[in-house]
Amino acid sequence: MAHPAGGETSAHIRVGGNRRGGRRHFGPVAIPAGLLVLTVASALASAQPLPPPGPTLPGVLTPAPEIGQYGGALVSSQIAEPRTFNPITAAEDSSTNLLAPVFEGLVEQNILTGEIEPALAESWRVSPDGRVQTFTLREGVQWSDGQPFTIDDVAFTLAAIFTDSVQTPFLDLLTIDGRPVRYRTLDSRRIQFTTDKPSGLLLRLLTFVKIVPRHRLASVLARGGTEMNKAWGIATPPQEIIGTGPFVLQSYAPGGRAIYLRNARYWRVDAKGNRLPYLTRYEVMIVPTRDDKRLKFMAGESDLYDARPKEYADFTGQQKAGNYTIHDGPEALSALFLMFNQNPAGLAAPKLTWFQDVQFRRALNYAIDRNAIVEQVYAGRATPAWGPVSPVNTLYWHRDLSPSPYDLGRAQEMLAAAGYRKGADGVLRDGQGTAVTFVLSTISGNTEHDAIATILRQDFAKLGIQVTVTPEGFNTFVGQLLGTYQWEAVIAQLLGKIEPGVGAQEVWVSSGPLHLWFPKQERPATTWEAEIDQLFDQIGHEVRQAPRAALYRRWQEIVAAQLPQMYFAYPKTQPAVRNTVGNIQLGLGDAVGSLSTLYRKGPFRP
Repeated sequence: MAHPAGGETSAHIRVGGNRRGGRRHFGPVAIPAGLLVLTVASALASAQPLPPPGPTLPGVLTPAPEIGQYGGALVSSQIAEPRTFNPITAAEDSSTNLLAPVFEGLVEQNILTGEIEPALAESWRVSPDGRVQTFTLREGVQWSDGQPFTIDDVAFTLAAIFTDSVQTPFLDLLTIDGRPVRYRTLDSRRIQFTTDKPSGLLLRLLTFVKIVPRHRLASVLARGGTEMNKAWGIATPPQEIIGTGPFVLQSYAPGGRAIYLRNARYWRVDAKGNRLPYLTRYEVMIVPTRDDKRLKFMAGESDLYDARPKEYADFTGQQKAGNYTIHDGPEALSALFLMFNQNPAGLAAPKLTWFQDVQFRRALNYAIDRNAIVEQVYAGRATPAWGPVSPVNTLYWHRDLSPSPYDLGRAQEMLAAAGYRKGADGVLRDGQGTAVTFVLSTISGNTEHDAIATILRQDFAKLGIQVTVTPEGFNTFVGQLLGTYQWEAVIAQLLGKIEPGVGAQEVWVSSGPLHLWFPKQERPATTWEAEIDQLFDQIGHEVRQAPRAALYRRWQEIVAAQLPQMYFAYPKTQPAVRNTVGNIQLGLGDAVGSLSTLYRKGPFRP
């Protein structure tokens, strides 16, 4: 199947690299673009005329709602400091956020639909057997230092990933069925990837891999993987860091900000042929906390803030005075969930017996008041969750999953049918007469965890179950889940992804280390886990999206029936954007637009 050029979107802008109050997420690392905020003080650069597309630069149309105007500055913020400016070794959001304006991959993800679209590759073709994928590069693309972007840069990037001792997250991503993806250049514009079996996820995986310049890093890699790991650290002179993206890094000050300037050699244009990006300057402030981000916005120093659901009403009332609009965005990609420990290495009977009993889990699922959670925790700004895929993921969301509405009577009936009895003293006991009680662990200081835990404790008490809520420090919480396995029940969250199969070997396959309720199984403990293993094996080898979507729907049905994780609600996003920012497009994962097409509405100050 061939995928023509056209309809591309450039690096998108998220509201918040550290979402929901900086809450840490479990699961494979995603690579989002950085936050975007416009400051009044720094958006004062005067408009500048820009050169039209020249004969040596491509002019690839990038659709946007409006034709923007040139000039001005945008400033974003993030909480954590970067660890590196090396796209090969960067593995954390704090680094990849700052690399997003500078580097690009062969393909990218559409911020509105989640579809894969061309980027540095103008097209690709998949062989009939699904084992070979061939990519054709764009002609005329240049690095920001003026050197041509070539097939050798792509081959070099892949060679670096597969070099011994290079510490990169992409080695695992590009190892499929236990073997590294094979690649070879066919000519000056085409590169071919081959796998032993059809690879349904390779295209999505390549969206994470950013291409680096051979002419800048080949001498470093020649000295070995250890030297490559040191390359382009945060102390590197910015002029040495070269990319193909819409901006170039001008400076970085730890604890201060990263400052970018417009890349005049960028290869995208708007509908009138004007070369993108529109902005002259882009900045990322490093702030201590999420509250500082709000303070910057409220003080008029920034023009975009990723408001939390409970802040929506307050921000709505101040829109006119603050000269901003708070947008009704789509749901987030992930949701908090309740999970019981089913691991014999961490828990013994009778609690292990209860938690492994699907009838017990189903009964408690009916005792979760999701409407109360939506109203009390998210101020009505959330959608009740019945499965592991958010409604915003229109590619794979199963819209016909059967809900389990709040019904304490139904929960009591199911517990009774499973052999549990509530005595005259109001205590629920199992068939052996043991009172049903458990500890619910949460992350200390997380207000959403606290509020949901209170709702659960109160409703489970009505069933005769005593729940002891125990807030834990983050490191202790993670250590219990992934190290000692000494926990009973938790409120947790996994990082949401458009393609759930990416990282499934860690999370959903029974042998995975992040198969949290019972990790690292030598063989599937249950028939339903065995079926999920088989589904994700099929998903990994299905190159056609429609059949892959059907497999994902079956997976969601199993999760909804077996309830290893009981999801609460998918919070809505609500970015507040100053009215001086143009070309806002609300998208997936808090995205508010494409960095190459966002612009500052004039007039500019002198």
